[in-house]
Amino acid sequence: MNKLLAILWVLSLGSATALAQTPPWNEVKGELKIALETKPDVRRGEAAFEECVGCHRKDASGRVSGAYPRLAGQHATVLMKQMADIRSGLRNNPKMKPFIDDDALTPHDLADIAYFLEALPITPNNGKGPGTGIARGKQLYDHDCVSCHGAKGEGNSAKYFPMVAAQQYNYVLREVNFIRNGYRGNSNPDMLAVIKTYSSSDLEAVSDYIASLAPPQK
Repeated sequence: MNKLLAILWVLSLGSATALAQTPPWNEVKGELKIALETKPDVRRGEAAFEECVGCHRKDASGRVSGAYPRLAGQHATVLMKQMADIRSGLRNNPKMKPFIDDDALTPHDLADIAYFLEALPITPNNGKGPGTGIARGKQLYDHDCVSCHGAKGEGNSAKYFPMVAAQQYNYVLREVNFIRNGYRGNSNPDMLAVIKTYSSSDLEAVSDYIASLAPPQK
């Protein structure tokens, strides 16, 4: 083996090792693991959520502007993962991080808040899209999104896939742009692989369709 081949061989081994050590998207560890193993107290969660109502509203319905998502009815596992990812810096959310980074919040608090929010009823009056892209959005969703987020946008609690039905249109559109452009930080690599080739009009269409879905019945 000549010197150049030897160097390339060593470099390839190092790359393979680095890839093998990359943690999976849904790895359960740290604060997320503690929160998932916690017996939640919904009443404590309601009290803790009082600090959040200024942005997310009392009923956790979010804002039509898309600045803040609907949290009511969302899977508790999804909420715990996202809060833990923001606290750890894995998810880039500079607006929320100062609030969720509060030293007074513990993993137990994350569980309490998440289960309180999951139990809230989902209001159907979310911000809708223009309605012009729903047909195209359904095609894209049925082809690329349904296997993870479900036929009705119900998500999958066990796999940390969020419920997307009845989410605020502007929030969905903002987040899918963040994911496609690599800004969000904790994006599921499978989703990134799917939407990285989406055009802006594709993202608008699929967001339009998602926002038009009725809230899942509990």
